[in-house]
Amino acid sequence: MIVAFSVTPLGVGEEVGAYVADAVRVVRESGLPHRTDAMFTSVEGEWNEVMDVVRRAVAVVEERAPRVSVVMKMDIRPGVTDGLTSKVATVERHLAEG
Repeated sequence: MIVAFSVTPLGVGEEVGAYVADAVRVVRESGLPHRTDAMFTSVEGEWNEVMDVVRRAVAVVEERAPRVSVVMKMDIRPGVTDGLTSKVATVERHLAEG
């Protein structure tokens, strides 16, 4: 499965980059395939391991913020691996074909 999620601390002011970095650090240290962009971090793996990473990423932000907002989107597709790369490659192939 792939989970795209964002964790936003609330009640800490406008500058949230350090809090988000804490969450992304948890994802990177997990060893699971992942990708971070301006809006979401996507992580790929089995249900339990991915959801554990999301839970820990939220928890690390929760340690310093009085409130946390989480947005998640999941693609659950048994038997598919390397979806983070292959999905993008498919779109790029179609773009190249014109």
